[in-house]
Amino acid sequence: MVDKVKVGILGCGNIFGAYIRGCLAYEILDVVACADIVPEKARAAAAEHNISRTMSVEALLADTSIDIIINLTIPSVHAEVSQAILDSGHHAYSEKPLAPSREEALPVMQKAGDSGLRIGCAPDTFLGGGLQSCRKLIDDGWIGEPVGATAFMLSHGPESWHPDPGFFYRPGGGPLFDMAPYYLTALIHLLGPIARVAGATRISFPERIATSKARFGERLPVSVPTHSTALLDFAAGPVATLIMSFDVWRSTLPRIEIYGSEGTLLVPDPNTFAGPVKLWRSGNEEWRDMPLSHSDAVGRGIGVADMAYAIKSGRPHRANGEMAYHVLDVMQAIVESSADSRHIQVESSCQRPAPLPLGLLPGRLDG
Repeated sequence: MVDKVKVGILGCGNIFGAYIRGCLAYEILDVVACADIVPEKARAAAAEHNISRTMSVEALLADTSIDIIINLTIPSVHAEVSQAILDSGHHAYSEKPLAPSREEALPVMQKAGDSGLRIGCAPDTFLGGGLQSCRKLIDDGWIGEPVGATAFMLSHGPESWHPDPGFFYRPGGGPLFDMAPYYLTALIHLLGPIARVAGATRISFPERIATSKARFGERLPVSVPTHSTALLDFAAGPVATLIMSFDVWRSTLPRIEIYGSEGTLLVPDPNTFAGPVKLWRSGNEEWRDMPLSHSDAVGRGIGVADMAYAIKSGRPHRANGEMAYHVLDVMQAIVESSADSRHIQVESSCQRPAPLPLGLLPGRLDG
């Protein structure tokens, strides 16, 4: 019998269900309580997903029987809430981004370091079978030496489908801070940390009009860039182009491609946990569909489970605060580069997270 880690969830919004379903897949996690500043949301979420207790935010933070609290609040308060979680003596796992700015994230990182508590952060999609398989192909030399990459997320924004899209256009949102964490985390997982950036960003429209059923016709003021382009210099040598936009109606560009001295790797959507993974090697006449080396039967919550195993064993966890802070630092540097019309050296760095072992049993992340 595995020694379970008790988990509470703070914030019962749109992503809550995905986390519950993902966490329930791991035998080490026991989700015992949830809380929200709107108590009705917590009660509805608990009833739908058979969670035994709903609590006030204050009661959840005060509950010493809980080990990890997952922070699913809106981006603008991620740092504030994670700080409160750490201050209450709990390990914290946050939705992305870690904070709206590096200045707000630094005290959170400092608190975690000083207290010996863990800080984890989404996205954990890089732990899915698709991106883990890509990592193995690169590490095993299938494309030779990586020399470059491209990464594109081109859409027309979430106001057509999200039940509460306003926060996407406030600090901590926009395509860069909302979606680039998936792409940058995937690239760092595959190629290592980023050393220098150059960026160009714009706010294309001063307001958006919601067309989702819940907010139809609502005017959404825009205060963050909605189209961002960046050049990324990786510390290990590769260079990459990144475009993140909420201003594009349609595109045929790929999600991510990695270019190597011996071939090209077509990487799956980093906002998913599965494939397909395609490979073109020198001498091939067509793309090859590559089998996945790792299971894609995982979901949001695998990062929490990995952190729980790491707490028990003392090893580093993979979706960690160091990498999330580096992603945040890179994103903020892209905005600053555009404003200042200059390259910016990225001051932070991080370790490439260790790949998952092969042959893991369902519901387990350590042997």
